[in-house]
Amino acid sequence: MRIGELSRRTGVSPRSLRYYEAQGLLASNRSDTGQRHYSDAEIERVSLIRQLFDAGMSSRLIATVLPCVESPADPGTVEMAFAVMTRERDRIDADIVRLVETRNALDVLIEANARHQAEMPTVDGTVARSA
Repeated sequence: MRIGELSRRTGVSPRSLRYYEAQGLLASNRSDTGQRHYSDAEIERVSLIRQLFDAGMSSRLIATVLPCVESPADPGTVEMAFAVMTRERDRIDADIVRLVETRNALDVLIEANARHQAEMPTVDGTVARSA
């Protein structure tokens, strides 16, 4: 399939697909006229790349992990990718903890703001007290 079709099927822009290719994350075959052609397997690969980017991984780290998918029998590749994946999972776990803490802090502020608003005078001059 050509780049436009891969873009349509994955929801990833052609520009991003070209970037993935430039970073060594995605491969295409070129026609005699220079058009990129991708196999159906690239749909799943693009999906995986998007997930890894969405998790905050850089293209350099993704390029380190992807060979494990392609060559799962190579012990050196698997070891290296395992170390990277474990480190990234730990980073994501720490991000989740920070996000939960931030959400909890926002909940406290929202609750305080709601109490404050409930005690403010309304348009007719009465105070809307909460129970």
